[in-house]
Amino acid sequence: MLATVRGIVASTGVGDVVIETNGIGLHVAVPREVAATLRVGEDAFLHTVLIPREDEWLLFGFFTAEDKQLFTILRGVTGVGPRTALGILSTMSALEIAGAVDAGDDSRFRVVPGIGQKTASLIIVSLTGKMPQASNSESTELAEALTGLGWAQSAAREVARGVVRDAPTASLAERLKIALASLGGNS
Repeated sequence: MLATVRGIVASTGVGDVVIETNGIGLHVAVPREVAATLRVGEDAFLHTVLIPREDEWLLFGFFTAEDKQLFTILRGVTGVGPRTALGILSTMSALEIAGAVDAGDDSRFRVVPGIGQKTASLIIVSLTGKMPQASNSESTELAEALTGLGWAQSAAREVARGVVRDAPTASLAERLKIALASLGGNS
C-alpha cells in the first residue's frame, strides 16, 4: 500500500513535502534532511509508509529503503509513534542511531523532543540486534567519504549504495570517482 512515490516536488517545508504525481498532490512527512535536499520543480522518488488513522491518513517518506525500515523498527518501540520516529530520523542519521545503540548511549535519543529517559532506554533495548544493514558496510564507508567532501548525507547514502551495487569489485578510490561523476558536481 503506497510503498513508493515518484513525482515532481510541488512544495517543501521544514519536515514535509508535497509530491505531485498524476495530477494528485501527496503531502508527505519527511526527515528534515530530505525536505532540505528536495527542490521545487525537481523529480523526487521516496520510499513511503502509509499509516491510516480514523481521522486522517499519514504518509511518511524516505530516500532509502533502509531509512524506511528503521522508521518502522522505531515505531515498534513502546512510546514511539510515527512523529517521534520521524523526529529521531530528523535528528540522527542511521549510522548515528546504530552507533548509539551499539554503545548503549541513550542520551543521544533524549535530545529528540518527546523522548525521556525511559523511552530512550527502551529504544536502546528494542533496537539492539535489529538495525538494518551493518554500519561498517562498504556503502557506508563511501557515503562517509562523500559527506566529508560536503555532499548531503541522504544523497551520499543513496549514490553510495548504487555505486557499490554496480561496481562490487572496485576500490574505494574508484567508487569515489564513480560517485562524484554520478553526483555531477552539485553539492
